[in-house]
Amino acid sequence: MRNHISTIFYFCILLIVGCKEKQKPTNNEEEIIPVKVMNIQSSSAQTAIHASGKFSTDNETILSFKNGGIVRQLYVKEGDYVQQGQLLARVDPTEIKAMTQQADISVEKAERDYQRTKRLYLDSVATLEQMQNAETALKIARQQKVGPQFNQSTTELRATQSGYVLRKFINDGQVVAPGTPIFEINGTASGNWILEVGVSDAQWSQIKVGDDADIQTDAQPNHILKATVSKKTEGLDPNSGTFIIQLKVKDAKDFKLASGLFGKATIYPKVINSIWKIPVAALMDGDNSQGFVFSADDQKTVHKIPVTIQNIVNDSVTISHGLESTRLLITEGNAYLTEGSKIKIIH
Repeated sequence: MRNHISTIFYFCILLIVGCKEKQKPTNNEEEIIPVKVMNIQSSSAQTAIHASGKFSTDNETILSFKNGGIVRQLYVKEGDYVQQGQLLARVDPTEIKAMTQQADISVEKAERDYQRTKRLYLDSVATLEQMQNAETALKIARQQKVGPQFNQSTTELRATQSGYVLRKFINDGQVVAPGTPIFEINGTASGNWILEVGVSDAQWSQIKVGDDADIQTDAQPNHILKATVSKKTEGLDPNSGTFIIQLKVKDAKDFKLASGLFGKATIYPKVINSIWKIPVAALMDGDNSQGFVFSADDQKTVHKIPVTIQNIVNDSVTISHGLESTRLLITEGNAYLTEGSKIKIIH
């Protein structure tokens, strides 16, 4: 009796295990996820680029003395308006005058030596070589006089153009070396105002010389300055880590501008870009500029595609890059998908 019961017990255990093994899914079976899709098409758009910077003129100049010395007097200060040729500063000319007088004395001596040697040569006392050497010495002395004479004219610092004094670097009585900055002036009289802005490498590639731009300032927020791209640098600015774009203001006569004034620019590149409008639900893990979506072009398997986000407005996302070869985009059910997932399209 006991053997009979044991046999029945073992038979039941084998039956239960067999049923469980039949319930295990095979490795070849994959879950098919139902999704909804939409057809997408690109459209053309002109993308505006926003940047900011400071105003300056295209002819700002730093003035300095050719020769060093003691600054005797400064005749202007920061913010003063100056006329072209106006005297701005003067260095003590004592040393340069002494050098000029030495050069004059050397010329006088060389002339006396030459005349004396010439008379001796005519009297057959001096040789031809001696007379020629005296003549050469006279020519050298005259040339050596040119430098001190020129240096004497550089003891005065004058404005190279009409404009405003932007900065004053030194004070009266200071000793300056040759080339030490004294003043910085600009040529505001010419009205050639420019706004220098920094842009990224992607924006730099879109901007071309001649593109239009609008500029606004906090000083006159209700007025818009019209400008054009006049120059774009070919190298990265090491200070800001951006590429510098110069915007030349077309007409600033009715606007009050100053060097260093902050301005906000909107640049309109002539390059036409392709964009895609997709619903927010189709975008996964999106931040300010990057995200990804799932495509289902073969209607069976999904692919994960990184995209570049241009902007997000309400429930719509504008994509500027990444969907060039995509036709079908998954809009629902994408939360359960991974790369290569099997899908079934529902309507």
